[in-house]
Amino acid sequence: MKNKGIVIFLIVLAIIVVVVIVGDFSSTRPDKQGENPYAYSIDEYKEVDPELIQYKETKNFRLSFTQLEGIALGNRKLYVLGDQLLQVINLDGSLDLEIELSDIPSCITLDSSKIFIGFKDYISTYNQKGELIRKWDNLEEKSVITSLAVWESELFIADAGMRKVHRYNVDGEKIGDFEGKHEEAALHGFIIASAYFDLAFNSYGDLWVVNTGNHALENYTVDGRMREFWRQTSVVSIEGFGGCCNPAHFTFLPDGSFVTSEKGLVRVKVYKPSGEFKCVVAAPDKFIDEGHAPEVVADEEGNIYALDFDKKMIRLFEPI
Repeated sequence: MKNKGIVIFLIVLAIIVVVVIVGDFSSTRPDKQGENPYAYSIDEYKEVDPELIQYKETKNFRLSFTQLEGIALGNRKLYVLGDQLLQVINLDGSLDLEIELSDIPSCITLDSSKIFIGFKDYISTYNQKGELIRKWDNLEEKSVITSLAVWESELFIADAGMRKVHRYNVDGEKIGDFEGKHEEAALHGFIIASAYFDLAFNSYGDLWVVNTGNHALENYTVDGRMREFWRQTSVVSIEGFGGCCNPAHFTFLPDGSFVTSEKGLVRVKVYKPSGEFKCVVAAPDKFIDEGHAPEVVADEEGNIYALDFDKKMIRLFEPI
């Protein structure tokens, strides 16, 4: 009799569990759910006030790559990485030089005599004729190199895998590294959730690093001490950086203004040297929905070249 009672209890309990599961499944079906009070639509942010757009697209160059990787500007030429190649392109769009690389590259920078190309976990240097000078020693096992910046005799390497910046001399000898944790205001260090981790020098020799997880641009001394930072976190409004890992790329104009590029809601904007929003270069309707952030470089006249990874072209935007 006692065993019969236990069996009945277990059957009733099983029925209750099934009812609860079915009820929960029904209530959480997409067509049964209520409106999410925390959801927001980015559609309203795709439209940009025309008065904020202070650049126009004047030219573009179609590229032959299957997969684009990066761009640099120097010697009045564009240096473009893709597939397993480096192409040096004149500003009229004609091909000046093509170099076959040993591996798939990730980023590039150059000085007056050398070309520095980043691969997943190592650097190779080339002369301006495209001849290999040296392959540097590999960094760390988990390294993912995403950006390079050179100033005078030193090269700085953004490593998204290790969430740090490496400091080398231009001959490949390591000087040090830093993780953005040296000041009280930066105890969080670099918050890097994906392979978007950019850095660059402005024309005054100031090193700036994007802390994408904090939507911030941070200024460091060459030995890794933070001097200042600014951030924009107003979700996806035109002044702010929305989503994850933005701004994905940035560069500088001659006056020290920042040119930023965002992924997700793709757009290119300009911020004053103080970090205050200035204007829009290219609105979201210039790019495909949910596309990649274009990598950006700027020339001495303030013209901006955007490497469009989705349309596989270089796009020139000039001030209006």
